Amino acid sequence: RPGMTVADIGAGEGYYTIRLAGRVGAKGRVLAEDIIPEVRNRLAERVYRERLDNVSVRLGLPADPRLPPASFDRILMVHMYHEIEAPYEFLWRMRPSLKAGGRVVIVDANRPTANHGTPPALLACELAAVGYRLGEAKALPQQGTYLRVFMPVGKRPDPGAIRVCRG
Repeated sequence: RPGMTVADIGAGEGYYTIRLAGRVGAKGRVLAEDIIPEVRNRLAERVYRERLDNVSVRLGLPADPRLPPASFDRILMVHMYHEIEAPYEFLWRMRPSLKAGGRVVIVDANRPTANHGTPPALLACELAAVGYRLGEAKALPQQGTYLRVFMPVGKRPDPGAIRVCRG
């Protein structure tokens, strides 16, 4: 919505970043993050060229999105969650960046991680292990694609208390 602050994780060429910039408007902010410097640089050039003053572009790390604390109403990950090599560490480091009432929105494909997807049960288990609760779940029109919305609950667990999910 207008005025929101949104992180687009795994932003790539900026397909969603550009659209989010228009949705949040001049009083909102979008932070586009990617881990590949060349991709991040191309997106930064596009943001500059299109004069998207409400967009910032940042380089993240594979296990750490490097997001500022208590900054985001929404964190969006579209068809990239399955690429995260250390999901528990990534999610644990990401969690403090949500504002009170913030949500994590994930779109992925219902297929094995090796086939560029994440089974929904595995996704829910991994997020629950780091202290998130599923708030919304729905199938999307594209074959086998789904959307899940998660919210943090309770305190962020101690890293040693996180239990790895099977599957």
